[in-house]
Formats: sequence, C-alpha cells, structure tokens
Amino acid sequence: MNHGFWKKLKKPFFVLAPMADVTDAAFRRMIAKHGAPDVFWTEFVSADGLCSAGRKVLLRDLEYSRKERPIVAQLFTAHPDKMREAAAICQKLGFDGIDINMGCPDRSIEKQGAGAAMIKTPKIAREMIRAAKEGAPNLPISVKTRIGYNKNEIATWIPEILKEGVVALTVHCRTRKEMSLVPARWEHMREVIAIRDQIAPETLILGNGDVLDLNDARDKANEYGVDGVMLGRAIFGNPWLFAGLSQTRLNLGSGERFNLVCPTSREKLETLVEHTKLFEKLLGDVKNFAIMKKHYKAYVNGFDGAKELRVRLMECVDAKEVGKAVKEFLKENKGLR
Repeated sequence: MNHGFWKKLKKPFFVLAPMADVTDAAFRRMIAKHGAPDVFWTEFVSADGLCSAGRKVLLRDLEYSRKERPIVAQLFTAHPDKMREAAAICQKLGFDGIDINMGCPDRSIEKQGAGAAMIKTPKIAREMIRAAKEGAPNLPISVKTRIGYNKNEIATWIPEILKEGVVALTVHCRTRKEMSLVPARWEHMREVIAIRDQIAPETLILGNGDVLDLNDARDKANEYGVDGVMLGRAIFGNPWLFAGLSQTRLNLGSGERFNLVCPTSREKLETLVEHTKLFEKLLGDVKNFAIMKKHYKAYVNGFDGAKELRVRLMECVDAKEVGKAVKEFLKENKGLR
C-alpha cells in the first residue's frame, strides 16, 4: 500500500471536505492564506470529462497553489477505464493523492452510476479503486463514502472498499437517503473502525458530518476513535476555520482547547471582497459569478444592516460592484467591528 503523505500526519488530523462550487481554487487560496488544514481536497471532478475534448475547462478545477499541499484530487465516474486515465492525469499534475467519490447524492451524478450510486455496485466500486491505482501508481488512493444507501450497510459495504487496500477511508455518517436532513450519527464510526481493524488495519479512517469547528472535531476524534476528521459546511464564510492548527496543536495537552480565530465583521467583509476578486481573477472566465454569491450569506451576518447588505450584494454582477457596495457600507458604518 502506498501511504504517501498520509503516514506523516499527526493524529488526529483535520482536513477540508471537497464541495462542488465551494472549495474551488479561489476559496482554497483564501483558506491557505488564513490557516491551512492538514490536507486540502479539490472539488469533485468528472473523470469522464477529464478524458474528453472538454478537459480544458475541467482542468481549471484542478489548479492549486504551493501553499495548498498536501492536496488530494477527488474524482468521480462509473467507468474504470476513465478513472485509470484521469488518475494518470492527476499524477502528472503533481497531486499528492487521489480520492474517489462514492458518496455524492446528486441525482445527475447518480444517473451516471457514480457518487453514492457506487454503494449499489460494489463490484464496480472495487474495479474503480484498482483502476485508480493502475493509473497513478505513485499516489496514495483513498475513498469518501456514506454508511449506506437507503439503510445502514456498513457491515456489507465498508469491507468491499477496505479489501482493496485504500490508504484512507472517509465516511459521512449518514445514508444517501438521509442526505443532510438528519443529524450525522457518529456512533456508527465505531462499527467502521472495528471492521477496519479486522480487514485493513493500516487504512486510516476519517469521520465526516456536522462538525462545527476544530474543537468539536477533536472531541469527536477522541470519543469515536477516528484517525482524522473532515470539516465541510463549517468552512462557509470562515476561511479562518483551520487557523492556528499547526501552531497550537504542538502544545495542546489533553483536555485543552484550540484557540479559534473569531474575525470581526469588518474583517469578514474585507475578506469577502478579496475572495470575490480572486474568484473573478482565477475562475471568472469559466464559472458563473452567481457561484460566488453562495458565500455571501455566510460572510454577511450577525450585525446591523447585514440583511440589507446581502440583498445589495446579490444584485452585483462583478467584483467591482461588490467592492463598491462593501466600501460604501463600511463608510456608512464606521463603528462596525
């Protein structure tokens, strides 16, 4: 088994979740600037698309900066031959690892037989892992999935993945049917770990779902025994989520807490403008500006006038208008902290 960078991580480790149209190149650079996680993930990218004439646009989803290492490219497909080819592309691009998405509940992805649909086709899922290893023999291969499709299928589904010798397995503590409509059931991670210990003791197990911040992540890691924790929705409007991780962990004793960074409202607005400009610079020619706006609700809240500012920002058509709107708001609210 090729462990790559994974063997160097101090447990428990904390990683950034791959989220479509959220953890793009622009937002990852903002996160890296304010405080990097132990491992970055790209957005999930279609292996089929990378193997087609349209690969030029998709390759933009795989752009990354030096400060984002280690970084894992996440791919999805239902075709092992496409996975093999796409994995080879990722290895050539210099990624530190490849992760296979076997948990996304998006209907358009599932119609292709990919994402969470893989849970229903374990034979193909195993072929997918082998294909990734063949395409990128120098990179560690990992998988992200759920505890089952319509019900808890840990006992039958998780062993299928572990038998293929993946270096890491991230488990979202809900079924596909549950989406994110019920609380994540972290108690199931104990069952996953017990199976791991029997089948593939070297495989690292990461838990995912409803993690609030680094302290909550550390608590969950200690309580349920996972090797690492993946944080997703908590990153919205909060590129400071992992700030101080490397500095404080070294001296963090049992029972002590991470020093979480709590930016002022003014700092959040200034970061919003910087983020928007970076999005336009890096992705403005290939992504709709409306994608950037999903961050605004998270950045703009908790202070007087926030609702009105959000409404105005949603009407903006480019970074210049966003900058102007925020500048005028801050001028009108000089006492904002």
